[in-house]
Amino acid sequence: MDFEFFCDTLSQLLGALPVTIELFVASVSLGAVLALCLTWMRLSGISYLEKFSKGYVFVFRGTPLLIQLFLIYYGIGQFSVVRESLLWPVLRDPFACAVLTLALCTAGYSAEIFRGGVLAIPSSQMEAARALGMSRWLLFRRVILPVALRQLLPAYSTEIILMMKSTSLASLVTVMEMTGVAQRIIASTYRTTEVFLCAAAIYLVLNFFIVRALSAFEYCLTPYRRPMRQRTSPKESAV
Repeated sequence: MDFEFFCDTLSQLLGALPVTIELFVASVSLGAVLALCLTWMRLSGISYLEKFSKGYVFVFRGTPLLIQLFLIYYGIGQFSVVRESLLWPVLRDPFACAVLTLALCTAGYSAEIFRGGVLAIPSSQMEAARALGMSRWLLFRRVILPVALRQLLPAYSTEIILMMKSTSLASLVTVMEMTGVAQRIIASTYRTTEVFLCAAAIYLVLNFFIVRALSAFEYCLTPYRRPMRQRTSPKESAV
C-alpha cells in the first residue's frame, strides 16, 4: 500500500473541501427558504398558489437532479434573453448554477417534509393557542415552529445528508469540489480505487458530523423523551 500516495491524495482532496462545504451550505440554506415559501403556498388556501406549489414539487421530484443541472448550466444560456439579462453574470458561473440547481431540487423534497411537519401538529394545540388570544406570529413561534420541527427533523436530516452527497455532481459542470479534484487525480495517475476510497472516507466523516449535529439538535428539541434522571436538575434531586 502506497501511504505516500494516500497522503498526497488526501491533502489535495482536503484542499477542495471548502468548495464542497460552500456548495452544501449555500444550497441547503437557499433550498430551505424556497421550501418554506412553497409550504406556505401549499397551505395558504389560495387555489393558484397551491397549484403552483404542487406543480413545482411534481417537476423537481419527478426529474433527475443530473438533468436539472445540465438544463440550468447548458440549457438556459442558449436563450438570448437570458444572456442579455442582469442575471447572466450569475447564471454563467458554474458554482452559482450548481448551487441554484441543488437548491431548487432540495426545495421540492423539503417542501413536502415541511408540509408533513405542519400537518402533524394536533388541531387541539392550535385551537388552545387561539383561545388564549395568541397572535399569528406568537402562534407560529410558540406552537407551529417547535412542534413542526420535532416532527420533520428526522426526515429532513436524511434530505440534508443526501444534499451533501449530491454536491459531487457539481464536478460535471467544471466545479472543482472534492469529486472534481478526485477525477483530475485519476486522469493523471489512473489509480481509481485509492483516490475514490480517500474521497469516500472524507464524505463519510462529513456526514458523520452532520448526523451528530442533527442528533444533538433533535435532543434539544425533545426534552420529554429523555430519561427522568436527565430531566431532573441536581438542585431538584437534592430537594
